[in-house]
Amino acid sequence: MSSITTPSAENSATRLEFWRDIVSRNFVPLEIVPREGPDFHAQLRIARVGPVQVSVVTTPAHTARTRRSAGSAGADASDHVKVSLQLTGHCVLTQGDHQAELKPGELAVYDTRRPYILDTDRPGRSLALMFPRAMLRLPERELARVTAIPVSCRDGLGTVVRPFLYGLARQVDELESLGTPRLAENVADLVGTLLAEHTGADRTPAPDHDGRHALTQRILTYMEQRLHDPELDPDRIAAVHHISRRYLYKLLAEHGYTVSGWIREHRLAHCRRDLADPALSHLPVGAIGSRWGFPGPAHFSHAFKTAYGISPSEARTAR
Repeated sequence: MSSITTPSAENSATRLEFWRDIVSRNFVPLEIVPREGPDFHAQLRIARVGPVQVSVVTTPAHTARTRRSAGSAGADASDHVKVSLQLTGHCVLTQGDHQAELKPGELAVYDTRRPYILDTDRPGRSLALMFPRAMLRLPERELARVTAIPVSCRDGLGTVVRPFLYGLARQVDELESLGTPRLAENVADLVGTLLAEHTGADRTPAPDHDGRHALTQRILTYMEQRLHDPELDPDRIAAVHHISRRYLYKLLAEHGYTVSGWIREHRLAHCRRDLADPALSHLPVGAIGSRWGFPGPAHFSHAFKTAYGISPSEARTAR
């Protein structure tokens, strides 16, 4: 993880040029114009999880516009899609004939192959995700429809996606040490599913209500029976049940879960039960995590403490 702040010791022109260089190398080449005097201070906290770049950007009021072909950005941005979630403040994104006014809790998609303008009228903070275009699994026509269109995270699948994205923003400093390629896929799947819902692109035929309920119960039973398997993942679950991964996410979202969130919660519940079982006190803490699918002691300990506020060892002692 990198944290980059405009240097306070430099003059305003130097700080602004410093920031232009930072955003141009990490996003697309941008021209930055402050709106409230020359005293420009900004911060970028950035982590890379597999092929996904996760950034939290804090800026004063300013206008940013692409200043040359986006494809000239250092990270081959022309093959990427940028998704921005407004955390605080307010901004207006303009791209082509679309314009999105974003308030906290709303997100929008940028097409990095095309020019855009981002205008903020007050200090603000946003979460920016950069995906390879193919990861969203959204047809180009549907992606064009949702570009620079505000997408609310306050209703529908947004109520499931929003806490996940806010969690990424809070934990951006730890993501590189904790994240895996699977996390990157989950981020892309959740965002892609939300955008597909917004455009109506997810046209997986849905069974009737009773059939959908029965399918969901079969999936939950399948996952419960295989919590011990570290290879349990959305691709396998979807393939076994002959549905798309996106439809799998949609089914669990109806119950307020992500796939990985359900698996993690139930694995941790089994681990907590085993740690409290005197008959298993001879097993090391790491072995408890391993028997329920956690890949290593450090990963298990962090997940357990995040969920319950105490370490696995402390939970065993407190039984």
